[in-house]
Amino acid sequence: MTDESTHIRVNIFADRTQMGAAAARTTADIIRHLLASQPVVNMIFAAAPSQNEFLAALSEQPIEWSRINAFHMDEYIGLDEHSPQSFARYLKEHLFDKTPFQSIHYLHGDAKDPAAECRRYTALLKQQPPDIVCMGIGENNHLAFNDPPVADFHDAETVKVVTLDADCRQQQVNDGCFPSLGVVPEQALTLTISALVQGRHIICVVPGERKARAVYHTLHSPISEKYPSTILRQHPSVEMYLDKDSSKNLTYASQLL
Repeated sequence: MTDESTHIRVNIFADRTQMGAAAARTTADIIRHLLASQPVVNMIFAAAPSQNEFLAALSEQPIEWSRINAFHMDEYIGLDEHSPQSFARYLKEHLFDKTPFQSIHYLHGDAKDPAAECRRYTALLKQQPPDIVCMGIGENNHLAFNDPPVADFHDAETVKVVTLDADCRQQQVNDGCFPSLGVVPEQALTLTISALVQGRHIICVVPGERKARAVYHTLHSPISEKYPSTILRQHPSVEMYLDKDSSKNLTYASQLL
């Protein structure tokens, strides 16, 4: 269905497995449609436990992976790609090592010059503009690492260095990625909101009870940087996938399970 307050198409399922499978089927259909009229598809992927079921199902879809270029959307500063918490490592394990992409472009969080790394990745994205962005939403409504204090709907940058707010860093603990707040990195590289919404199609996968408030704000609160994900309501092609828990604050959720 399409929520009456937005152009976002909201898809709600009883559990995360059904949600992930449905999101994967839709993504595969979009990929095949695009490949019918263009030589390659450029995709950006989020890395988080919320994407587990979606990426598992997507990796099994019959897609011409050799015609897809892959990017990821954020990375902690100071972690190399072999660190257990690295988003590059997450995507390798959950998708990139399972499928024969044409190319995979990593953000290097351990780069000696983060500003230069931002410029390098910006150049790559300008050469290969995104067709599909596969994302989640943070507990504080962040997109990638664009937390409310640094989110900018009119950001002139494509990739930038950000300082993570306390709620964002606590989410990493809540997700089981770090044992305590004190060891969560304080800075990261992130694609900006301006860059993310350049994607022609957005697949937004948001399961779990801890995301219920963020889902509600995304769909019903005023569009502002206070709730960065509200910008999705201005995008012409967004498919949002929710489970029973993340949709619990939506009045129409029970009609769709």
